[in-house]
Amino acid sequence: MRPISTLLRIAILGVGLLTSPITVGASDDLHIEITKKGLGKEVVITQGAREWFMLIEVTPENSVVLRQEKEHDRYLVDESETHDRPMTTGEVDTTITDYVNSVKARATEK
Repeated sequence: MRPISTLLRIAILGVGLLTSPITVGASDDLHIEITKKGLGKEVVITQGAREWFMLIEVTPENSVVLRQEKEHDRYLVDESETHDRPMTTGEVDTTITDYVNSVKARATEK
């Protein structure tokens, strides 16, 4: 039985209906906050001095995905990609879920 994992899935699925931040507790002291931003979403994940960030901005013309990873004041990752079409709500949700799962897997390895 994985109650935190279940709560995370429910929060991520339900976040599309909300406009205020959602804080989800996760294993290994990860603090996860997901916020709806217009047609896109933002997720901030922290663990001590480490921080992971993803912003998906969706416009009628395109989508921009920003990813950052920071430890203390040093950026380890600072990437962006632009898609020539707007992402669907399902694509945004899937991208956010995949990112959270990726961070969780990498954070528990260290």
